[in-house]
This record gives sequence, C-alpha cells and structure tokens, in this order.
Amino acid sequence: MPLLQKVKSAYLLWYEYYQIIPKTHRHSLGVRIDALFVEIIEALATASFLVREEKLPYVRLAIRKVDTLKIFLMILWETKSLDNKKYIALSVKIDEIGRMLGGWYGQLQKQNSPNKGEK
Repeated sequence: MPLLQKVKSAYLLWYEYYQIIPKTHRHSLGVRIDALFVEIIEALATASFLVREEKLPYVRLAIRKVDTLKIFLMILWETKSLDNKKYIALSVKIDEIGRMLGGWYGQLQKQNSPNKGEK
C-alpha cells in the first residue's frame, strides 16, 4: 500500500530527528509525535484490511492524527527544537500523506454514499 509506505518513510525520517531534538522536547512533544505516527500507521493498517464500507472511520481517524501531528511539528519548529531544513523535509512528506488520505477519504465517501448508483 503506497500510503502506508509513505507514512513509514516519514516515520523513519522523524525517528532520525527524534534522536537529536533537545531533551526538554524529546520527552514531551517528541514522545507524543512518535505515538501519533504509530497511531496513524495502526489506523491505516487496519483500514487496509477492512471491507470498503468499514474503512471510513479509520481513514478519518488517520486524518485527525495527521492534522495533530502537523501542529506538534510546527510547535517544535517554532521553539527552535527542529531546524528549518528538518521541518520542511518532514512537512513535505506529511503534507503528501494528508493529500493522499484526503483523496482516499473522498473516494470512500463517494463509494459508500447511498445514491451512488443514481444519476
């Protein structure tokens, strides 16, 4: 699944940065960001194995987690715990994940809508 691969790639990049962010944030925001990545991966893995009608809540959950992740990363950047280059590298990946999730969500909504056969 390409989306899961992208999230894994973003997580591996985050994990590199996690090792070097200041201790004050590593044990607070860093831990929370790490947990959000894991929760996103869990939601996507779950959704990928469900029938189409059951995927929507998990995709929606992943979208909420990605939005929260963006905010936490922005806080790290604004507090100078993450430099511009690292923040941009992560943000580009996470924005792409967000767009892919949004597309998947829209597609699932159309497929699951009660009047999909009418027109």
